[in-house]
Amino acid sequence: MQETTLTPSFGLAFADLYSQPGLALLDTRFLEQLESGLRDRLLSARDLPEALAPKQRADLIIELAPHVEDFVGTLFHIGRELRNLQSRHHVLAPLFSVKRQFVQRKALTGQTPEKAAEIDAIAVAAELEAYFLEPLTEFSYASHVARWTESKDAEARHAEPLRLAAQYAAWATLTPQGKAKHHPGILFKTPHKLDMDHLVPSQAVETSGLIQLQFSSDHWRNREGFQLTDAGTDLTGALDQAHYCIKCHNQGKDSCSTGLHEKDGSFKASVFGVKLAGCPLEEKISEMNTVKQQGNPIGALAVITVDNPMVAGTGHRICNDCMKSCIFQKQEPVDIPQVETRTLKDVLELPWGFEIYSLLTRWNPLNFERPVMRPPTGNKVLVVGLGPAGFTLAHHLMNDGHIVAAVDGLKIEPQPADISGVDPYGKRVEFRPIYDITEIYERLDERVMAGFGGVAEYGITVRWNKNFLKVIRLLLERRAEFSMYGGVRFGGTLTVDTAFDLGFDHIALCAGAGRPTVIPMKNGLVRGVRQASDFLMALQLTGAAKFDSLANLQIRMPIVVIGGGLTAIDTATESLAYYIVQVEKFLRRYETLADELGAMAVRASWSPD
Repeated sequence: MQETTLTPSFGLAFADLYSQPGLALLDTRFLEQLESGLRDRLLSARDLPEALAPKQRADLIIELAPHVEDFVGTLFHIGRELRNLQSRHHVLAPLFSVKRQFVQRKALTGQTPEKAAEIDAIAVAAELEAYFLEPLTEFSYASHVARWTESKDAEARHAEPLRLAAQYAAWATLTPQGKAKHHPGILFKTPHKLDMDHLVPSQAVETSGLIQLQFSSDHWRNREGFQLTDAGTDLTGALDQAHYCIKCHNQGKDSCSTGLHEKDGSFKASVFGVKLAGCPLEEKISEMNTVKQQGNPIGALAVITVDNPMVAGTGHRICNDCMKSCIFQKQEPVDIPQVETRTLKDVLELPWGFEIYSLLTRWNPLNFERPVMRPPTGNKVLVVGLGPAGFTLAHHLMNDGHIVAAVDGLKIEPQPADISGVDPYGKRVEFRPIYDITEIYERLDERVMAGFGGVAEYGITVRWNKNFLKVIRLLLERRAEFSMYGGVRFGGTLTVDTAFDLGFDHIALCAGAGRPTVIPMKNGLVRGVRQASDFLMALQLTGAAKFDSLANLQIRMPIVVIGGGLTAIDTATESLAYYIVQVEKFLRRYETLADELGAMAVRASWSPD
């Protein structure tokens, strides 16, 4: 049954979680739950956060994270569901310990692909299953090997099955047949060395006088129209990456967060000349991986939101500067964006998951500088543009106590008032807590283009789950300090002078990505030639990809895409997907009209095209 009411613990009301006095009271309740020594250390850190050495700060955050998780679980009455999620983390532990301690350090020692190819995997697997008394899976393998290696005495007593297990691991890890059998598992998947000139396996084939790159079928994925094309990793995959991380913050070398430096202090550059500056937000990545690995999903999200409260707009399929600067430069880096996004999803999928994430953006004990949104200052700020820069700045301004009004040139569609707290006329109304995040999600090939999110709405394709835009919007729109207005062009509808006349104290310009790049070339805008960014904007904003849309966006094959950046890649993939949709839409309408008017009558109005 769908829950519609939420009565938080500790004598608080749901409305208290959205008010500054209520959050201050919540923080007091949290401090009361801590044992005195830890509470004193936290208060000292808040008094003089700049006095904390990086290692001290990291250790205190990691120690506090489980307490934040327990407190939040009690606050939202989800103790049972939270324990179930924690146990899913712990149950998987043998996979990662056996992978590291046995498969990589013992089974592969002295092995080569040639030796592994000589192993009779079928016979070895049959013998192992006789010891297991169950089918051989990654989890059964890891569970039994973990038990057989729990002590030196145990290893001696299980020497023969361990020998067989080592043989099977060598075959599964080093041979094409083994890799195929256990794809996409993680136990027998080891990091490979990087060849920066051949990051994606391919071969050059000459076709009609042209050199064509053909890629391994392992990288192929069926495209189903404009549904989400990449759901990201599951909990097992995320924990595999968290365990792979060597937790560099312990040595003060967490380059994924702070960048790789030369001896003179400047940033190192990759072989492609890209500066390895790490995460632009300096997110506490190593600490996040530590807490996630410990089995504290809410604690890990709290670590993320200290520096990256808008985490729904980053992570997998959005940014990877952290991976580029990972300490592993000669082998596969840790897939940090996957861990980050999976951590967010794990929390969002809990009962009241959105409310938990939302709360952590306004109250976060791990943020020593600003654990609670600050009292009102009376300052009014106009934010121009509601893309990633605009919505992130709006959040931080409100947490610093300011009032924010945001405008965007796109028309912004209203959200249901019962979840947004704003009716279609802009009037504030009471909103209800969200129990199940899926109730606000939509299929990407059917969702209404809501106009919120700037380049994240019109420039990013369905490789990323745009339902996260609705999550981010609700983080802002529900707050009494925030209002937004679509269809407002700054410099036209609203100017600097009129903004100050309206009483704004400051104007923040967060616009810029919306203007297509027009290449100054002859015939650059003739029929059949289109700017890639303009094509993507038209595709995303008009709803052309939806079967019930009448948007007039026509493309013809073959298509030549000039450029090799992310915009070019998105244009290539989206044009291939849209062409099929376009043909199917045309056929469906033709058949409908032909049934009503007759095929000849329909064809009579056709142009040569």
